[in-house]
Amino acid sequence: EVTLPPSPNLDQFRTDAPEAAAEPEATPAPAPAEPRETVRAQPEPTEGGAARLRAPVAGSVRQGFSERNEGIDFAAPAGAAVSAAADGTVAAITRDTDQVPILVLRHGDGLLTVYANIADVAVEKGDTVSAGQRIANVGPGDPSFLHFELRRGLEPVDPAPFLR
Repeated sequence: EVTLPPSPNLDQFRTDAPEAAAEPEATPAPAPAEPRETVRAQPEPTEGGAARLRAPVAGSVRQGFSERNEGIDFAAPAGAAVSAAADGTVAAITRDTDQVPILVLRHGDGLLTVYANIADVAVEKGDTVSAGQRIANVGPGDPSFLHFELRRGLEPVDPAPFLR
């Protein structure tokens, strides 16, 4: 058994795995350093462990996450400001097969946010953005809406629990 210093943050990593038992007894780790304030380049964790994201647009949910819709569609008027859900870097600006603009932001921890049905993109690939910064506007449509996705790597994740 690996002996870890008592710490509420390390309890989740305790193990009784056979390979751990075969190793010699571990020396105690040094006491953790005093916490210090840091600037995060990723969504901050909530009490439940999920990341916190800002809603990318003011509007009601038109269609939620499902097997057919890998994100959330927000009803919003064409031209409404679309803002970054969290601090990040512009990873891509592209178009889908119907020529609908798509913007992808990369955040820490392998998280990506995807914004589709946008117009008037205000950032360029490689730009660093802050949470709440305007990155585009809602594109035209009948009805107009913003499609917003959260991905961990390539896997879609329901963004609803992450939104504050």
